[in-house]
Amino acid sequence: MHHPEVICISRTDSIGDVILTLPVAAALKKTFPGVRIIFLGREYTRPIVNACVHLDEFLEVNDFYNNGFASVSQKPDCILHVFPVKKIAWKAKQLGIPLRIGTAGRWYHWFTCNKRVQFSRRKSDLHEAQLNLKLLQPFQIKTDYSLQELASLIGLEKTEQLKPEFAALLNKDKYKLILHPRSQGSAREWSQQHFAELVNRLDTEKFQIFISGTAADKAFLQPLPDAVKGKVTDITGAMSLSQFISFIKQCDGLVANSTGPLHIAAALGRDALGIYPPMRPIHPGRWAPLGPKAKVFVLDKECSGCRKGGTCHCINAILPEAISEELCKRATADLHSKS
Repeated sequence: MHHPEVICISRTDSIGDVILTLPVAAALKKTFPGVRIIFLGREYTRPIVNACVHLDEFLEVNDFYNNGFASVSQKPDCILHVFPVKKIAWKAKQLGIPLRIGTAGRWYHWFTCNKRVQFSRRKSDLHEAQLNLKLLQPFQIKTDYSLQELASLIGLEKTEQLKPEFAALLNKDKYKLILHPRSQGSAREWSQQHFAELVNRLDTEKFQIFISGTAADKAFLQPLPDAVKGKVTDITGAMSLSQFISFIKQCDGLVANSTGPLHIAAALGRDALGIYPPMRPIHPGRWAPLGPKAKVFVLDKECSGCRKGGTCHCINAILPEAISEELCKRATADLHSKS
């Protein structure tokens, strides 16, 4: 196959999805030295793309709809539809991109893509990051990677310097822990009561605890800091995503449901403790965070009781005691290594 000079990776969904797509760029860079990679995504994921050493340019999806590739340095000769979107697929064909790769399972890819890969995400036992690599099959290159290999290929290395006002919040003598209770609807959520109990189980002489979230989360999350007065610092809505990435990098650990900040923490090599339901397709087998210090908590069972929404009893059956025990072990080891 022709050696591509410029490849566009299209992934226009959320932060965690984007992070688990970054190894695709790394694999392409390893195979095709000198290739430029454009990432087509939503504006709010731009800081993730900017922080990745494997990506060269970011193209915002609405800019693409309106102006094609006019705002990037060079038109791509290949597009990978990692997250299939019908409008993007038709636009890429209309723009005359020579090589257009997508999954065979989307009917519109039979009219818009000239290379189609046959696999099913929903029925697969593979991790999302492993499934993303399947789109590289037309290049006849290595696409089978272990999760450990993929964790090393994420490449979130170009982080911003943390602003002084946020750096001043950090206590170097304590284990700095972020609790991120919300998931923007992308996952089942551990209850705020469990998060509050977790805070109350942790020794504030050893732990410095932050509550994080978006500005829109602040009112919803307010009962949590109210319930643990004086034990947490509330940073919800306080910083941009690029600064939040840098803040996570300066902390030691993060506890969350299956959501973007959990994947950021894992990719940055921080303790990333994820709380998951045992329900396909949102179980950790598909969506676990990738990193050397990542760990998931999930019941050893299969369940679909909350598939239509409502309280997830399986995720709330994971007790704060289990999380606090793991955090105490990690904090003791971390503080010992720093002493």
